[in-house]
Amino acid sequence: MSTSDSKNVSTAYLAPRWLPGGHVQTIHAATWAPRPQVTYWRDRWETPDFDFIDLDWVESPEHAAADLKLNQQDETPLVVLFHGLEGDSTSQYAVALMHTVAERGWRGVVVHFRGCGGEINRLPRAYHSGDSAEIDWILRRLRSTRTGPIYVTGVSLGGNALLKWLGEQGENARAVITRAAAVCAPLDLIAVGEALAHGFNLVYTRRFLTTLKAKTLAKMKRYPALCDQRRMLAARTVREFDDLVTAPLHGFNSVDDYYRRASSKPYLKSIAAPTLVLNARNDPFLPARFLPAPQEVSAHVVLETPAAGGHVGFVSGSFPGNINWLPQRLLRFFSIE
Repeated sequence: MSTSDSKNVSTAYLAPRWLPGGHVQTIHAATWAPRPQVTYWRDRWETPDFDFIDLDWVESPEHAAADLKLNQQDETPLVVLFHGLEGDSTSQYAVALMHTVAERGWRGVVVHFRGCGGEINRLPRAYHSGDSAEIDWILRRLRSTRTGPIYVTGVSLGGNALLKWLGEQGENARAVITRAAAVCAPLDLIAVGEALAHGFNLVYTRRFLTTLKAKTLAKMKRYPALCDQRRMLAARTVREFDDLVTAPLHGFNSVDDYYRRASSKPYLKSIAAPTLVLNARNDPFLPARFLPAPQEVSAHVVLETPAAGGHVGFVSGSFPGNINWLPQRLLRFFSIE
């Protein structure tokens, strides 16, 4: 195994000198760094409980011109992306990865969690950090349509849910996916909830709560008893929102019960599929002291902990930079024989 894929490494990623600190790296990548153009086509799946999810697909020009259909004989590698909290297929990491996938001649798909595709979902439930059952259904359905490799990436919240699924499935995951990667996953949700409740991190919290509250209000038109509207609107932290809405809505006894049961860190020892776990040590969401040690993960997990990168930042090059490093790193890991 090469140095870059050893058990616990600091990757070759180095932040440019003009972009210092985790907050600046996080915000610049999400807001100002140039993004490639990606053309998606959308598919809607009905869920087993009569709800729906939206999937945005990207294909190489060769695939699109041939109007290829998904079928059992499709050997083309597929890269699946599960996005972060309130993310979607237009998030900077999504367009960067899908652009690179298309250039490689592979297929790619961004799976939207319920309510994240631009339309409120039908049921009271939405999505959460430990939604491994939803990931299981999605990945098994994708596997049923193809015989080629399936490489799956989860970013932030999506990465946590993916790692939890991988740990729960153990050896069984190998029959579904080929390789996996989790980027800036909130491995310890209690620690993340605390971090997002203080200091400059409240800037991110306010952004998350703006859309979470708006979606909750829209859903309450159909389900007025969904939560205490006054208290929900008054929530100042993600933890408060999760205690009032996310936890009870998805069957947890409390926010602490939700964070404890949904955190992926305890599942890392049970992962049996080749998996990259990439977390910057200056990620504002998850302090470095909560990152796993080599003895806390299985032999199939590659821990990669660069000193910089922020929360899904990883900008490279001269100003204004580019966001090519992350997709290139992921595809390099996926391409290992």
